[in-house]
Amino acid sequence: MRRAERPLRTRKRGRARWAAAVSSIGIASLLVLFACGAPSTETAPPSRTPLAEVMDRARESGALFVAAHRGGPKAGYPENALQTLQHGFAAGVRVFEVDVAESPDGVLYLMHDRSLRRTGGHDGEVADTAWDVVSALDLRDTDGARTGFRPPRLSAALDWAVGAGALLELDRKPTTSFASIIAEVRAAGAEEQVLLITYRDEEAAEVARLAPELMMTASVWDDAQRARLEGAGVDMTRVVAWMGTRAPDVARIAELGADGIETAFGTLGRPGRRLDDAYIEDGDASEYQALVDAGLTLLATDRPYFVVEQLTADDRALELLEAR
Repeated sequence: MRRAERPLRTRKRGRARWAAAVSSIGIASLLVLFACGAPSTETAPPSRTPLAEVMDRARESGALFVAAHRGGPKAGYPENALQTLQHGFAAGVRVFEVDVAESPDGVLYLMHDRSLRRTGGHDGEVADTAWDVVSALDLRDTDGARTGFRPPRLSAALDWAVGAGALLELDRKPTTSFASIIAEVRAAGAEEQVLLITYRDEEAAEVARLAPELMMTASVWDDAQRARLEGAGVDMTRVVAWMGTRAPDVARIAELGADGIETAFGTLGRPGRRLDDAYIEDGDASEYQALVDAGLTLLATDRPYFVVEQLTADDRALELLEAR
């Protein structure tokens, strides 16, 4: 494994000093958000370098954005919770993949499953449960323990990301629509803080039509698929090419990178079958470093805390976000 160019302890001290300042702001923001239940409009979002340009700089400099799958849950911190995002941010994570659902009374909030049982302890379906019930749920952590944290509105997560300078990957669930998500992104002034996840060419085309200014992830397995996307109006400068969760195609990653297109790959998945487990089994990060060496720009992982501790390429990504 290629180790850090500078001592890890020094890196962590510098990272911790910067995160501590934002953390104090972030914690205060969380209190305000939970108190009012709606995004703050008192201050305008900061002007930042366009996300597409940041991604280009990351690709050109060999930086790696580490994305915490479902927000980076762990013991004491449930998936898709604002407190979990803040915890990950303080640990050096800057990108968080979160899931967006919608209650039958029209509130967008963070939730992965169709049922509220696993993470909310409630025998009900997302599609059938009103927001006043959802908002009172006590979220469970990875061990099934109650945390005292509540499901957050999407608007609250967006406000947090804008204030902290974090990035959110938004994974649309069947109970909501891209149009509804995009409306909330624009209302929060979070256009430069998000990437929309798409799974099919038709979804990528829909996002491009509804919000041509937004970044997205979309599969670009070969040149024929790229041509289909471009023919459907997808601007490839707004695309991070998704490369799946199985064996990484390092040749395709390099090919797309040489053509000016960033790539994303996932080591996440079912415990015991995901690449994260295989990569960490030997105790080092050499397999993750191999993805960096291949030119990967975005890594979606269930082990974000390990990856940001071990690699230095994510430090370069952090510096790019700090410089925005």
